[in-house]
Amino acid sequence: MTVIDPDTTDWVPGADADDDAEEMPLSLRLSIADTLTLGNATCGFMAVYFTTTGILIPHLSGSAETGMARHSAATAVILMLLAAIFDLCDGLVARKLRSSPMGAELDNLSDLISFGLAPAYFVLVYGMVADDAHQRVAAVAAITVLLAVVLRLARFSCVTMKDGMFQGMPSPFGALTVVSIVLLELPFVPTLLAVIGVAWLMVSRVEYPKPRGILAVAMLSWIVGAMGMLAAWAFDAPGGQLLLQTGCVLQVVLGAVIPLFATARRVNSIRDNRREARAAQP
Repeated sequence: MTVIDPDTTDWVPGADADDDAEEMPLSLRLSIADTLTLGNATCGFMAVYFTTTGILIPHLSGSAETGMARHSAATAVILMLLAAIFDLCDGLVARKLRSSPMGAELDNLSDLISFGLAPAYFVLVYGMVADDAHQRVAAVAAITVLLAVVLRLARFSCVTMKDGMFQGMPSPFGALTVVSIVLLELPFVPTLLAVIGVAWLMVSRVEYPKPRGILAVAMLSWIVGAMGMLAAWAFDAPGGQLLLQTGCVLQVVLGAVIPLFATARRVNSIRDNRREARAAQP
C-alpha cells in the first residue's frame, strides 16, 4: 500500500531532473573555445608520448636509430607547435564568441600540460640520451622549467596587467624556446644555462605584448614555418639541418631580444615621466 503525503502532492515526477538539467549545463557545456583548449592539452600529451616511445624507450633498450629519434623529436615539437596554435586560436575565438565559466581553468591546465610538462620532459629525456649530458643535472633543469610554468600560470590568474601586455615570457613562447635550445645540440653546460635563463624569463616582470591583430598573424605564420622546418629536418631533406638550426637560432634570438626592447621601453617611459614631473614643478 502506498501512502501519499498531502504536503508533497504538488510534486511532479521528473521535475528535479529537469531543474538539474537546466542548472548543470551552465557550468559543464563546452564552447568552441573550450574544444580548442582541449585540443591544446591533447597535443601536449601526445608530445610526451612521442618523446617516450620514439626517443627514450629505444635508447634504454639499446635499439635507438638516428632516423627514428629524429622523426619522434620532430613530431613531439610539431605537436607543441600545434598546441600553441590551439592556444592562440582559443583566445581569439573566446573574445569573438564566448567561453564557458570553466574556460580560464581549462586554458591554464592545458597550458601546464603542453608548455610545462611536455618541454620539461623533453629536457629530461635530452639529459638521458645526449652523450655529454648529466641526467641528474638535466632533471633539475627540467623541474625548473616545469615550476616556472606553474608559477607563471598561477600569477597570470592573480595579477591584473594593463591591456595588451603579459608579465613574464608567455609559456607557449617559453616552451618553444626551450625545445629550440635543446635541438641546437650545443654543449651541455651552455644548453643548461640557456634553459634556466628561459625559465627565469617566464617568471620575471619583463613585459611581453599579447598576440593580437598583426602580431597574431605573424606568430601564426612563424609557427607554420617552424613546422615546415621540422618536417624538412625529420625527413632529411636537402638543407633540412640548416633550416632547423636557423629556425632554432631565430627563436632563441627572439627570446633574448624582446626583453631587451621591453626593458629599453620601460627605461624610456620612466625617463619621460621624470621629465614631465620636473616640467610640471613651479
